[in-house]
Amino acid sequence: MEITITARHFELTNAIRDHIEHETGRLEKYFDHIINTHFILSLDNNRNNVEMIIHIPKNNLKSEASSADMYMAIDEAIEKMETQVKKLKGKWTNHQKKSLNSHFVYANLIERGETKKTVKTKRILAEVMTVQEALNRFEEIEDPYYIFKNIETDRINVLVKKDQEHFKLLEP
Repeated sequence: MEITITARHFELTNAIRDHIEHETGRLEKYFDHIINTHFILSLDNNRNNVEMIIHIPKNNLKSEASSADMYMAIDEAIEKMETQVKKLKGKWTNHQKKSLNSHFVYANLIERGETKKTVKTKRILAEVMTVQEALNRFEEIEDPYYIFKNIETDRINVLVKKDQEHFKLLEP
């Protein structure tokens, strides 16, 4: 993780820099996808202000703190950021659990009648597997297609029988 520090209206000391680097390391134990962190430290009317911005894939998180002591302001901003990071990680984890547990695909089967078209919807559980595993499983069933989630691309794929020896793999 890259850490950038900007000091406004005062001279940045090595002790403050070391304190920031040490305390920011706490965030990495909760979330290892942090791209970079930017601290803006300022001194206004004997008040120490800290603004912390973290860049995460698809997100930017921001926390602010103000105190009479710069170290306390830094700690407070990091604590606020820690809360946001925990919340974001929980959302990512819940989203990943949902996507891993159920991969249902709806296949529309169209039957042609005399004048009307009937659409039947079939709910299929898309299992996570490699293409070779899907081919092996596909040869065991009688259906003209097999839907699965490709473990390599993390996308839904469809195998279609052309004839007894040839298959098509459809990747969206």
